[in-house]
Amino acid sequence: MIGFLRGRIAVKQPPLLVIEVNGVGYELEAPMSTHYGLANVGSEVTLFTHLVVREDAHTLYGFATEAERRLFRSLLKVSGVGPRIAIGILSGISADGFQRCVEAQDITALTRIPGVGRKTAERLLIEMRDRVRVLVESIAVTPVGNGGAVASPEGEAYSALIALGYKPAEATRLIKGVDADNATTEDIIRRALQSAARD
Repeated sequence: MIGFLRGRIAVKQPPLLVIEVNGVGYELEAPMSTHYGLANVGSEVTLFTHLVVREDAHTLYGFATEAERRLFRSLLKVSGVGPRIAIGILSGISADGFQRCVEAQDITALTRIPGVGRKTAERLLIEMRDRVRVLVESIAVTPVGNGGAVASPEGEAYSALIALGYKPAEATRLIKGVDADNATTEDIIRRALQSAARD
């Protein structure tokens, strides 16, 4: 799995991007939310990636932030939503805006996004209701100069707990229950696991 790419923008023709990394051009598709923040062709960039493998194609998708990629991956789990619709959603609304739509159950705003009909919007509101807040809030990102992002220790600890099999709400509860001030990612994970063992 390719987790991220750092290289030079060789082609920028939305939704297509080609990133040159050590002489190899990686072709990606990216939402407009990512394109808007990119510098000109020839500039250095770091993008988080997600690879979709099908029988007829391997498609790499690129995202400016971990929050965007995480939302994209969560959207793919919604019945009837594939990569094209997920990219369309991220192109038509920010991660924060999507969170607000789901919390407000605003079906009208979602149906304004190209490719999202009423039935898809209804499924999104139902299936994303419980996880969208955790998704967006768990990734505290700070932009860095080369166009990428770095996750906070809490965000990294959250990702590690999810990888260990904890549900999003449980991972969030465990992290909020520990003293994370000036703590490293490893410290937060250790304290959270100790707290889980005591429960």
